[in-house]
Amino acid sequence: MKRLSIFLAFSLPLLTFGQLDRSVRPEPAKAPTINIGESEVFHTSNGITVILSENHMIPRVSFDLVMGADPHTEGNKAGLSEFAGSMILSGTETRTKDQLDNETDYIGARLDADRNSIYMSCLTKHLEKGLDLMSDVTMNAIFPESEFERIRAQYESSLISTKASPSSMATNAVLKTVFPDGNPNGEVMSEITLANIKRQDLVDYYDQVFTPSGSFLVIVGDINRETAEKMVNRYFGEWRGGPVFTNQLPDATLNNGNRVIFVNKPGAVQSVIQVAFPVDVKPGNEDQIPLTVTNQILGGGGFGTRMMQNLREDKAYTYGAYSRLNIDEDGSFFSAGGNFRNDVTDSAITELLYEIARISESDVTPEELDLTKSSMAGSFARSLENPQTVARFALATIKYDLDDDYYKNYLKRLSDVDAEDVLTMAQKYFPAKHCNIIVVGNEEVVEKLLKFDADGQIETLDAFGNKVVERKPADISKEELIENYLEAVTMSKSMKEVDKKLKKIKTAVEVSELSNSQIPFKLKSTRTWAAPNKEDFKLQGQGMLLQRSYFNGTTGGQVNMQTGKKELTEEEIAEKQKSTGFYPERNYATSGVEYELIGIEQVDGKEAYVLRVNDGSGDSYEYYDKETFYKVKSTSIETDEEETVETTVVYSDYKETEGLMFPTKTTISAGPMTFNSELVSLKLNEKVDSKTFE
Repeated sequence: MKRLSIFLAFSLPLLTFGQLDRSVRPEPAKAPTINIGESEVFHTSNGITVILSENHMIPRVSFDLVMGADPHTEGNKAGLSEFAGSMILSGTETRTKDQLDNETDYIGARLDADRNSIYMSCLTKHLEKGLDLMSDVTMNAIFPESEFERIRAQYESSLISTKASPSSMATNAVLKTVFPDGNPNGEVMSEITLANIKRQDLVDYYDQVFTPSGSFLVIVGDINRETAEKMVNRYFGEWRGGPVFTNQLPDATLNNGNRVIFVNKPGAVQSVIQVAFPVDVKPGNEDQIPLTVTNQILGGGGFGTRMMQNLREDKAYTYGAYSRLNIDEDGSFFSAGGNFRNDVTDSAITELLYEIARISESDVTPEELDLTKSSMAGSFARSLENPQTVARFALATIKYDLDDDYYKNYLKRLSDVDAEDVLTMAQKYFPAKHCNIIVVGNEEVVEKLLKFDADGQIETLDAFGNKVVERKPADISKEELIENYLEAVTMSKSMKEVDKKLKKIKTAVEVSELSNSQIPFKLKSTRTWAAPNKEDFKLQGQGMLLQRSYFNGTTGGQVNMQTGKKELTEEEIAEKQKSTGFYPERNYATSGVEYELIGIEQVDGKEAYVLRVNDGSGDSYEYYDKETFYKVKSTSIETDEEETVETTVVYSDYKETEGLMFPTKTTISAGPMTFNSELVSLKLNEKVDSKTFE
């Protein structure tokens, strides 16, 4: 009998489970109230709100100082605040940049700054040294001229890279179209606005924004209230400054109808598409959580979202289609899209708009809703494992005037979101017929876009979201352009004189130094040329050959330290043979190169003739200053199956070298990498061993 009792005790639950009706969805458990540790808040006499979150598990502490200023409207100096943030750690009244870096590294600390905050993290035993460094840059940054020029050069290189990045171009266009003039969120640095920024502008910005009044100091880690107050008063108590900077920002508004914006990316085999519009929601708004759920179901939650299932899994238009909800106190917006083949550009836009409309027309499924809320709840729970989270919650609660229990009841608020809430949010905030439709791609897709614009017109923007000045027709012929260019760079008065000088050039050896912010040493490039078309290029770093290409007139190859040696194909040899002469432009008419003068465009605010050239490997666009006729930019585009590789070279600082006007500075951008090159030497007609080209 005892054995039977034991059997029944174990089998009864199994028998009961087998009788459950699995067609009935179980009731969800009640969402728990999160037990979030309380942060301590106190204020200093000079206006700093200090938020302390103690965590003594590891002997480390961080100080995050956030200014209370509103964003600046920068206008024709767009990028000023970003530039200023990049320079804060460039030196103080008592420390150079190198000294700051060395002292920070010595104690194993981390010291960062941006346009409105300074962050420091270090071991508890080095707290006072870390705070000494942090307070020094907070109160005594001097923006040295030498560093100003260095960082400006970095931004110039970065802006060149932007022109080669369709995704960056699309982001700029989204910001410029969503936000109105005067709203800092819609201001994008360009080469023109960068040139307008002076060192004194950065100093003035720093003095106005970095002030204790209205600022927040978030302290997290191995420190108690007594020590925190003592350290804050010691290192920041003497900090003085003006009142909090305020700025009344214009609100973004919806379009009257769908608006199409095109950004030209010559040679692109894919279109980057973004559908975007402003969203009138601020952090802490009661709609924020259900609206976030809505976005996650639509396209923000990974492979199971509606956009991903439609455009990737069903239509195979793309590898990924996503949506993004950006909620910010200074202006919020929604965007959705991805990268799509040229031939499905219009179809992809149709499906993106369809999904935005569909979620506003009927309830989402229980499965979609449950999966999304579970994922969001899991992400929230995992975030609580980070000690910084508690302090971040406390900062948001104070800064955005949230309810004291906002984060404690987050999971309950999330759990309460139902299908009706999602439908309400979509109908309230997702206007499928009032969107900005941004397309970055090849001009061949433009005709397909007209049907999406409410007025049947396409707006064209440049890489930085500015309106494009329409290309003007050329006022000279392509032959005249080439002649004017050659006369300018050879310092000649006629083509007869040009030819006489060029015939004398039998060899040339050009040596340059290249630098890149991500590489701690300079590279050396050596270009060797011999008439009529022999050439050798070597790129070296720290004594090692990194890359080499060579051509002896009939055969050649490439050497790369990663991929080894590769012989030129017949097609590549044919292309090389078209490039004859020290200045290949002189022989365009006879070498078989296809070239066309397509008009006059703006390059960094100046007019330039645009020459499209094709030697068989792909199109390149050569830009010649309309006044001087010097070449100022060259962009080459090569397509390999579904990938477009673009290389841009910017030429500047022309000087007389060996009787020729030569650009002594160039910036080379290839994909995400940008190099600044400076001419070291140029020697003509020196003896060159023929083996150099083997």
